[in-house]
Amino acid sequence: MAETRLGVDDLIAPLFVREGIERPEPIVSLPGVMQHSRASLRQEVAELRSLGISAVILFGVPAHKDPEGSQAWATDGIVQVALRDLRDDVGDDLVLMADLCLDEYTSHGHCGVLDDRGQPDNDATIELYGQVAVAQAEAGASIVAPSGMMDGQVLAIREALDDEGFDEVAVMAYAAKYASALYGPFRDAVDVTIEGGGDRKGYQQDYRNAREALEEIRFDLAEGADLVMVKPALAYLDIISRARAEVDVPLAAYHVSGEYAMIKAAAERGWIDGDAVALEHLTAIKRAGADLILTYLARDVAEAL
Repeated sequence: MAETRLGVDDLIAPLFVREGIERPEPIVSLPGVMQHSRASLRQEVAELRSLGISAVILFGVPAHKDPEGSQAWATDGIVQVALRDLRDDVGDDLVLMADLCLDEYTSHGHCGVLDDRGQPDNDATIELYGQVAVAQAEAGASIVAPSGMMDGQVLAIREALDDEGFDEVAVMAYAAKYASALYGPFRDAVDVTIEGGGDRKGYQQDYRNAREALEEIRFDLAEGADLVMVKPALAYLDIISRARAEVDVPLAAYHVSGEYAMIKAAAERGWIDGDAVALEHLTAIKRAGADLILTYLARDVAEAL
């Protein structure tokens, strides 16, 4: 009699690939999650596919960072190399997504190039996002996922892809991405520290705002987004529900690193049944209206289901 069904095909697995390592390295604040080498990433994706996971999204950890984040669009950048590896392995049997941002690649940790005030230069940044999108598409990405929350990013990416003949590559916009305190373990995973102790409140959304999120989603759809995302998920179920009532495109939600880490930490202490809570949380996200859930629980839940 259950009204909501959570299936393996609802899940997208976020994966980290690090340049210059020979074996996977554990991420302490994300128990069970690794920074993968190229070889271990290929093995992990093969195993996820065998469990029924139909999509993964890649995040890169480069060996060298610079103020522009140039490894984000370099032909030999770690995500581009990994995409080629995986496309050779899986063909069209798995959807390959790539996170599209500069924060993993910049020496200052912001999501774009900086102006003379030390803040992201919106217009200069979205030009670079177009270059990143084309590089990822050339390497084999089926979907690019801009997460920088720059104004006009979707349009700049869509135009860059279309100009280079990648009109069938989809754009999944992080449309309602909040300046959340739940991203700490993710920043450990990608070795990101914001220079000078800064934050991203100038371009990510205020967690007290709901109507703004719907407006951001409308902007991204008007610019050509094929899918839209709400991030984080559990503390923003109301946003997911309101977005579902308004839009007809596929709606994704990101069950983020802090949400995952809290389950794992409490389960390790015996305070909760971690597997049961994981299913309950992800089902709640699906019940709220999400079609797709990005979650570090993807492997655990796929094995359980």
